[in-house]
Amino acid sequence: MRAWVVMGVSGCGKSEIGARLAQALGLEFIEGDRFHPPANVRKMAAGIALDDADREGWLRRLAAELARACEAGHGVVLSCSALKHAYRDILRSSGCALSFVHLSGTRATLAARMAARPGHFMPLSLLDSQLRDLEPLQPDEEGMVLDIEEAPAVLVDLICHSRAGGNPN
Repeated sequence: MRAWVVMGVSGCGKSEIGARLAQALGLEFIEGDRFHPPANVRKMAAGIALDDADREGWLRRLAAELARACEAGHGVVLSCSALKHAYRDILRSSGCALSFVHLSGTRATLAARMAARPGHFMPLSLLDSQLRDLEPLQPDEEGMVLDIEEAPAVLVDLICHSRAGGNPN
């Protein structure tokens, strides 16, 4: 079964696009942020960036969720920052056929979106660390890069009508 990972830095719209994509395709939606352990959420809320060790257990839980869905024969859509190639490798260890959808935008747009989310655990102060950590999709990663300036309905339509085959660059 196909599994989609809607990825990108905070504020790019992963949750909204992921939920809309899952609905459009009739698939299960997994909100990756809900799987962060409380210690990670506290750390981010305090303005401290997560490191690779903080993220590893979280990513392994997400890979297990992907595996559960794919082993049951269900397609799935996961929203997850998946900032680094190594993080995406952990997700690929699920055994699912993954297609990545990288939602990309300018720092100004991302910052404006983050500022408009009162009460979210991820503060604007962590945006730059996420942008520094972000590694573009590589030739060995099936996926696409989409501009978040497009309307959500347009983005979902682009994903649904794509083949997501090969290098998006």
